[in-house]
Amino acid sequence: MFKDKTLLITGGTGSFGNAVLNRFVDSDIKEIRIFSRDEKKQDELRRRIANTKVKFYIGDVRDYRSVETAVRGVDYIFHAAALKQVPSCEFFPIEAVKTNVLGTENVLEAAIQNNVKNVVVLSTDKAVYPINAMGISKAMMEKVLVAKSRNAGNTIICGTRYGNVMASRGSVIPLFVELMKAKKDLTLTDPNMTRFMMTLEDAVDLVLFAFSNANAGDIFVQKAPAATVEVLSKALIELYNSSSKLKVIGTRHGEKLYESLLTREERVKSEELEEYYRIPADNRDLNYSNYFSEGEMDMNKIEDYHSHNTKRLDVAGMKKLLLKLEMIQEDIN
Repeated sequence: MFKDKTLLITGGTGSFGNAVLNRFVDSDIKEIRIFSRDEKKQDELRRRIANTKVKFYIGDVRDYRSVETAVRGVDYIFHAAALKQVPSCEFFPIEAVKTNVLGTENVLEAAIQNNVKNVVVLSTDKAVYPINAMGISKAMMEKVLVAKSRNAGNTIICGTRYGNVMASRGSVIPLFVELMKAKKDLTLTDPNMTRFMMTLEDAVDLVLFAFSNANAGDIFVQKAPAATVEVLSKALIELYNSSSKLKVIGTRHGEKLYESLLTREERVKSEELEEYYRIPADNRDLNYSNYFSEGEMDMNKIEDYHSHNTKRLDVAGMKKLLLKLEMIQEDIN
């Protein structure tokens, strides 16, 4: 499907963009456009990739004109640009809205106006029952993608939602590795806190599955395992043969005990596939009588899909998953 096609990745200098480049740069794709606002990261990526198929566009998703310029002539878009750090979004919520909500609207509108064939929008488990500004902005982003998908002409707009991408920029694994190398204790907010675990390769596979199988407005979720922060810490300490101890510092502002990937409302209407869930778009209209005259009998028989009730990894299972990470392989081999 990508042969002789042009792919645009917003936020393309991030972890996800790098993973997509590694997957596609030597394929028969015609062109990959990297759209981001950080010229230093673009220059570093340009030097590392050194491939004429990859084109770089400086711009910001908040600025429609810069987005529209990058979208011209594009066949497909992977929209990964976002503000993702919980604390920074908590202190600057309007900035999260500008990038995650309004920026997404800009990307989708530019895609529709330029007859882009497919757009996949990347979301997060923090958008489910959100309690912090980052999650709330991502939840609104999902609402925007579903709303835009209803009147998108020939452009198919869909989304993916996933948990923590292991070893991605700003995630806890690189932090723990850095602390161990400095012979410092590993700081845990709550040892019993659980998080979904998936690799960058899993994230790319999820996006490609959505790209190939989506109907307009669908959101796809991977069935991912989870682990407690304590299990993750112990697995890393064993892999690195580290003498670091665990130090509990207490839960950060806006942090959840566990993360949800599907609400129970979504789970009732979702389609269960072998490795994924498909959440179809809610295409009810504004006839509110539907909400009051028709209920859902199964709602109270089901619970949301979260990191406390999914498959739980033990230390051995966590180590096996960690060994798939390139940074871990380079460090311990």
